[in-house]
Amino acid sequence: MNAPAPAHDARALRRALGNFATGVTVVTAAAPDGERAGVTANSFNSVSLDPPLVLWSLDKRSASNTVFDQAGHFAVHVLAADQIELSNRFARAASDKFAGLEPETGLGGAPLLDGCAARFHCRLHQRLDGGDHWILLGLVEAFDDGGAAPLLYHQGMYAAALPRARPAAAAEPLPGWLGDNLLYLLTQALQAYQASYRPRQLATGLGGGEARLLLVLEQQAGLDGCALQREAAMPPEAIELAEAELRRKGLLTRDAAGYRLSEAGREQAATLWRIAGQQQREIQAGLGEQDLAACKRVLRELIRQG
Repeated sequence: MNAPAPAHDARALRRALGNFATGVTVVTAAAPDGERAGVTANSFNSVSLDPPLVLWSLDKRSASNTVFDQAGHFAVHVLAADQIELSNRFARAASDKFAGLEPETGLGGAPLLDGCAARFHCRLHQRLDGGDHWILLGLVEAFDDGGAAPLLYHQGMYAAALPRARPAAAAEPLPGWLGDNLLYLLTQALQAYQASYRPRQLATGLGGGEARLLLVLEQQAGLDGCALQREAAMPPEAIELAEAELRRKGLLTRDAAGYRLSEAGREQAATLWRIAGQQQREIQAGLGEQDLAACKRVLRELIRQG
């Protein structure tokens, strides 16, 4: 590994911390006067089972501090894989983040969102000073287990949980019904593809979020902030961090017309495309043209049906 970076480099530290994959939550609460607040947080964690305690952290600069400071309860919503839009809604600053939603009311008046992988109804147990964040410990008084696949966050990008691919040494015919299960085969194929592709991409020195921004903007120059967030499928904070890193490296500029790649940025994007192309050629080398065409046709049809 390279020489350690100084801990006072906040941007580099956030980028390094992004290597730790987490879930994504939305935490909601209501003040005694009825004012509601909700924030997206990936700092949620279990602390204790006896008593049942959880924690999450709130930026001291957040406009939601007043509500969470007054609220005696809060609700933690573990987002499902299809709730990226909900995550982005509560990650952005807005006068009313609940506009258009019809949440139920939970303990202490906390708004409750539907469709989540899990919900934890918590009484505020302790509020601790954690530097530039408040650490809020909650005593779980009730919970809902929706059982949905969770939304994940890794290297500035949303992700989804996939079963671990079997090692190459175990690549004999799959046993039983698994060998005929389409979802299992697709997820294992994706994992096997990424096992060699991701290290090549990361070897360019770009994080996953930075690489994704470059590839999106290489195809669609001049996007504004909202369009970039939609096309890249990344949270606003992650886009801000990746943008700052790309601008620091001289790969990206931004003006009134939107985001644009510099000449160096276009060269870096071309490198990423070459890596992707090389990976694809290597994978396709063992397939006949007819098999490959049929495979692509089936995948496009599955995407269309989805």
